[in-house]
Amino acid sequence: MHFTTKVPVKSYEYPINYSSKLLLLGSCFAENIGEKFDYFKFQTTTNPFGIIFNPVSIEKLVKRAVNRKVFTDADVFFHNDLWHSYDVHSGCSHSDKEILLKQLNAAVEVMYRQIVEASHILITYGTSWVYRLKATNEIVANCHKVPQNEFTKEILSPETTAQSIQNTMNLIRQINPEVMFIFTISPVRHTKDGFPENQRSKAHLIAAVHATVLDNTKSNYFPSYEIMMDELRDYRFYADDMLHPSQKAIDYIWIRFFENYINADCFDIMQEVCNIQKGLAHRPFNPETKQHQHFLETINQKIIRLQSQFPHFQF
Repeated sequence: MHFTTKVPVKSYEYPINYSSKLLLLGSCFAENIGEKFDYFKFQTTTNPFGIIFNPVSIEKLVKRAVNRKVFTDADVFFHNDLWHSYDVHSGCSHSDKEILLKQLNAAVEVMYRQIVEASHILITYGTSWVYRLKATNEIVANCHKVPQNEFTKEILSPETTAQSIQNTMNLIRQINPEVMFIFTISPVRHTKDGFPENQRSKAHLIAAVHATVLDNTKSNYFPSYEIMMDELRDYRFYADDMLHPSQKAIDYIWIRFFENYINADCFDIMQEVCNIQKGLAHRPFNPETKQHQHFLETINQKIIRLQSQFPHFQF
């Protein structure tokens, strides 16, 4: 793909390498980038509590993890044959309350440990539209298909959003003062709110992140939303739902990311990992042939050699 106009990306002065430990939080675009890091065998944890879209809900989970506050019976409820928590994604829900609580509290410990150990934390915000549960006046991360009349809908102002982002950074730096932050805005369009409302939501997020990043050291903004809007401004770069970026768009945005955020010394290793991944994905017509067995042995030797340098590599 060739583009005459490219969105400027400021190279990060704290580049990511194979010794870095990464924590990715936020919307489904965080999941997309997390999959790329996993593919290339970086040390990555993505969304221990599932996909979270709005800044306040991310802040609440960070606060819980930093304080190692456990989930209790008061934090879960039963609806449509499942136990849920309003603070986490519906993918965490379970038919057994005790199992749900056990899994959520395990995720608290995972997230606490990852925050303490992280060299870089990447946070992707999806929307500034939020739902507030009337019974508690608390903003929820997920409505879990509870009737809409149980909630009020509102949009977070840029000022409220900026304060929430700052709170998130302050909480994390209480237990990891040296961590580097990378913020981005999800290019996924939330058109269920309406087209003008989606643009308003993204504008609030962009204004808030920029206001926060400019005032903080060791923080940076990666323009994934702007790349999607201004470089890939064509529906052929969207998935069939016309809302999510296509795989081609995700791949392109990832390239723009790693060119500017990953240490160039990693590029050769990334290419080796990619070659191994492609080899492992290959499905031969005749797997028992000597030629294919030799092919597998060659791949295995490459894996052993890389694992001697990077013990965390698992294929």
